[in-house]
Amino acid sequence: MSIIAIVGRPNVGKSTLFNRIIGRKEAIVENTPGVTRDRIYGESDWNGKKFILIDTGGFVPGSENQIEKAIREQAFIAIEDADSIIFVCDGAEGITPFDEDIAKILRKSSKPVTLVINKCDNAKSDANSFEFHKLGLGDPFPISALSGRSTGDFLDNAVESIQGINEDEDDNRLKIAIVGRPNVGKSSITNALTGKDRSIVTNIPGTTRDAIDSTVKYYGEEIVLIDTAGLRRRSQINENIEFYSIMRTARAIDRCDVAIVVIDAERGLEDQDKKIINQVDAARKGMLIVYNKWDLIEKDEKTADKFKKEFVENMKMYDYIPLLFVSAVTKQRLLKIFDICKDIQRRRSQRIPTSKLNDLILPELEKTPPPAVGGKDLRINYITQVSTEPPVFAFFCNFPEQIPDSYKRFTERVLRRLFDLEGVPISFIFRKKNKKDNY
Repeated sequence: MSIIAIVGRPNVGKSTLFNRIIGRKEAIVENTPGVTRDRIYGESDWNGKKFILIDTGGFVPGSENQIEKAIREQAFIAIEDADSIIFVCDGAEGITPFDEDIAKILRKSSKPVTLVINKCDNAKSDANSFEFHKLGLGDPFPISALSGRSTGDFLDNAVESIQGINEDEDDNRLKIAIVGRPNVGKSSITNALTGKDRSIVTNIPGTTRDAIDSTVKYYGEEIVLIDTAGLRRRSQINENIEFYSIMRTARAIDRCDVAIVVIDAERGLEDQDKKIINQVDAARKGMLIVYNKWDLIEKDEKTADKFKKEFVENMKMYDYIPLLFVSAVTKQRLLKIFDICKDIQRRRSQRIPTSKLNDLILPELEKTPPPAVGGKDLRINYITQVSTEPPVFAFFCNFPEQIPDSYKRFTERVLRRLFDLEGVPISFIFRKKNKKDNY
């Protein structure tokens, strides 16, 4: 999908507009203990075109002397990697030096820019947008991100230049994205798997310019590897390396079937690793955790088990993800990556027969039924799988809105115990029984 980035100085309403465009369907935002989920990107569509929306809000350092530098960095990042830019200004405050600075950068770019003047809550306040013509970025669109006023017109303009997805394109090759924070060995793994120095490998984070595709043949089958080491090493990008990494990773995850999240075995699981795992989960892609640099770890027969225990303790909701311990240098266990990813994709694309789901799961749910709510006995009557890649299961019951989240998690544990879904995020729909739904 194409990327549309929202840029602008602090406190102009970028995040509010972000929420408005994606309809607040923020699967990547979740209150999970021990896991941070950033509200930096989401998927949306307009006029039949799907796109990834990037919110550049929230990355400005707190000290005043760093604000201008940070804003410039984010503008450069968005300009270089996005397909279309939404530039947000504050109609109530008028043009500021920061706005003029960002506009100057945007005018020098070749990217299409939609100039949005926020906080224009009525027709009278639309007059506040007139002065923004002098920024030289075309006609401004006065809107209210809070109420949604006049957002349709500027979205028409923002998506005009981006391409839609070709739904007829049929590429059945397994696509594996290699993702992770800087300097964990993503490019080294790609090079070892392909047998070529396809990516530049140094110990300096950010030496790979772009996400790079490589095609390898494994027992006669073509597999596409997407190396996402794409952190650009340049003077303008110092403070927001992680922001750029997330943009690159978002696009690569969107294109893949299975994502390999590479973790530095010497440093162990870190916060940015958790964020990337959450990105993959939010996109409902298959997932394999690869601990690289295993050759540098002093170990005994219990070391791998200690790593697995630590991972599960930190990421309890992801205990279904397989872990693999490899070395890109010695090539230890590297070829197992292909076999495991193929198995994960097979599970993502399998369709479990309805009769089998009901025969095996319903007796388990009858042993432990949902708790009664308000004197109502809750009962699940029927289960069916409604889609694959990712797998989605529909549970038909008498009061679906009353099913507590704790019981939904219980049903997932039952489903995973009864069926082989290792490495596969799954989704659930709870519906009123006998209600006709279109999936």
